[in-house]
Amino acid sequence: LNRSHLVTGRRAVILPTLGRTDRDLRGGVEQRVSVEDSMGAVHGSRGRLAPPAADMLSEVAILARLSALLFPTDASARSFGQHPVHDGNHDRGYPEHSPQDEREPKAGSPAPGTAANHPRADWGALERDYSQIRRHIEHVVPGFEEYDRRIARGRTLTLPNGPRDDLSFATETGKAVFTVNALEYPVIPDGRLLLQTLRSHDQYNTTIYGRDDRYRGIHGGRRVVLVNAEDIAQLGFAENQIVDLVSEWRRPDGTLEERRAEEFRIIAYSTPRANAAAYYPETNVLVPLDSTADVSGTPTSKSVIVRLEHRDAS
Repeated sequence: LNRSHLVTGRRAVILPTLGRTDRDLRGGVEQRVSVEDSMGAVHGSRGRLAPPAADMLSEVAILARLSALLFPTDASARSFGQHPVHDGNHDRGYPEHSPQDEREPKAGSPAPGTAANHPRADWGALERDYSQIRRHIEHVVPGFEEYDRRIARGRTLTLPNGPRDDLSFATETGKAVFTVNALEYPVIPDGRLLLQTLRSHDQYNTTIYGRDDRYRGIHGGRRVVLVNAEDIAQLGFAENQIVDLVSEWRRPDGTLEERRAEEFRIIAYSTPRANAAAYYPETNVLVPLDSTADVSGTPTSKSVIVRLEHRDAS
């Protein structure tokens, strides 16, 4: 769970769903989703793992069924075996439409992509065949021409990028705009380290595919803390020793808040002096909830003051 799942309004609904690595069959047909990498390239993805439960739904199925309840149409009613619902659009003579209709809207009909034509979607059809969603996207988002066909052929769709494609910038001057940010020099108390959290090679965000990290030569485990060899000696520890990581955060009222992550193995690594690194999400517990970046408000996961403790001292 993310923290946002737990900090809600008066009511919250948490629904389990199929992940991208789970096999997703709709009507006996294996469905494909698309994902974008950090380079702006979109490619198709199909899960290969057996679903955790036979009745677990995909995100698409959940949203389609919720939408059918919130924006009912005759098409959706037929798809889900419900009684036809006249939502007003049909009473005004608007027919059900297809992606082709979005490309060539009829005179007098609502403009494509507006709220006026949105409720006429056949939610059941979108749930049964994800390719229909991509065909709709083709007519809405620039750069997604022949989206579904390219994904189906196993090709990568590279999203438009002005600076890369033709050196164009969407700024007032038409040129790149640089910003200058003040450098921050955190004060690290004696006997403490400045911890940054990071990912391993076998990891995508919080999804962990393996226990190795060939980037850094770590094998067979993730509960490790990378520390400069001189700091290890100065702090009175030894490589491969098991320690607890304890973060220290001074609240605005002056009180000291401590958070603990247990049983990490010390690895000598070429980090700068007084700095350390460890993998997340194992070390997310160390990040104070009140410690956030000044502008973005994101957690300060790259700047956490910690101390190492012998296991017998905890």
